[in-house]
Amino acid sequence: MKILIIEDDAHILSFLTRGFKEDGYIVDSATDGLDGEYLISINSYDVIILDWMLPSKSGIEILQSLQNQHNTTPVLMLSAKGEVKNRVFGLRGGADDYLAKPFSFEELQARVESLHRRDISQGKNSIEIANLAINLNEKSVTIEQEPIKLTAKEYKLLLFLLRHKNSIVSKAMIEEQLWNNETYLSSNVVQVTIYHLRQKLGKDIIQSYRNLGYKIEDK
Repeated sequence: MKILIIEDDAHILSFLTRGFKEDGYIVDSATDGLDGEYLISINSYDVIILDWMLPSKSGIEILQSLQNQHNTTPVLMLSAKGEVKNRVFGLRGGADDYLAKPFSFEELQARVESLHRRDISQGKNSIEIANLAINLNEKSVTIEQEPIKLTAKEYKLLLFLLRHKNSIVSKAMIEEQLWNNETYLSSNVVQVTIYHLRQKLGKDIIQSYRNLGYKIEDK
């Protein structure tokens, strides 16, 4: 999972970054609202952890920008403002979840994982696109109700592409998401996995864009 943490408290940011990286997450970070907004504009994230009070641009202002851009990346807002009225304001402002400081890392991580699961399934236990169906509970894939056997990496890659459907996903993003903890990585491992997916799912399901990456379109 790739997450972005926008937090101006250096101690909290270091603590969260270290904790998530130790558990295998890919983490980008920013200490300034404008810098965080720039990272959002050039990258794709599974979850954004967003502080309320930030230099240059507040967390609430960033939420408004995300809504204006129709960016649906799940956002968990952090704030020292723990009163009910502030939590309600943050959630109504566009945050998907809200956690008041101080908090435990275990609870934050559980909330991040919950947001990611909810976002992938969009409240359902299956994903359907064209003649392809994925049962998220059973981790099974069918085409026209015929079961398709995928390896663990193929399944994860398919979900990752579907998570970012209608957007081009670069080779580097795929490598970070699926192979970031592996010390040895073949230079063509992404191409090979894409090839095998196409062999099993059909050549038209995944589109290639030279020097850019891959995309699944929801036509």
